[in-house]
Amino acid sequence: MGSGKSTIGRLLSNELHQEFVDSDKAIEERAGADIPWIFDVEGEAGFRNREQTVIDLLTQRDRIVLATGGGAILRPENRQHLKSRGFVVYLQTSVEQQLERTARDRNRPLLQSDDPRGVLTKLMAERDPLYRECCDLIVKTDRRHPRSVVAEIVRQLNKHRALSQSG
Repeated sequence: MGSGKSTIGRLLSNELHQEFVDSDKAIEERAGADIPWIFDVEGEAGFRNREQTVIDLLTQRDRIVLATGGGAILRPENRQHLKSRGFVVYLQTSVEQQLERTARDRNRPLLQSDDPRGVLTKLMAERDPLYRECCDLIVKTDRRHPRSVVAEIVRQLNKHRALSQSG
């Protein structure tokens, strides 16, 4: 949450000449409702069910840059689909940076709490090992310009492609 997935994803898709898709936006379009409403009405489990369906569909598409919600990796099926069908980049961000980037965003149901720092710290502890299990590349985004992050991803992706073709 607040790692820069949407910003970096859009820039990366432009650089790679691929379509950018945000799974949260796709969920909202399919549901005809925003994510806070889905959480209110269906709870987190209902939202995660919708997310799993959308990630399965989107990861079957070619030539897209997909930004998923931060909790997408909680479900083993999502991790499997992401890992087996694409090149997964974990945009690693400190809790401090997440707090700065999400401070004024009311569209994040999990952060509507008296202790957003505590929530983010707990989420990081539970999700970080899952991100690491699922990813092909870890890129730190703290205090970095999004274009510099994109350049690093492109370099590593090209290196990965070259190794895949030679092996």
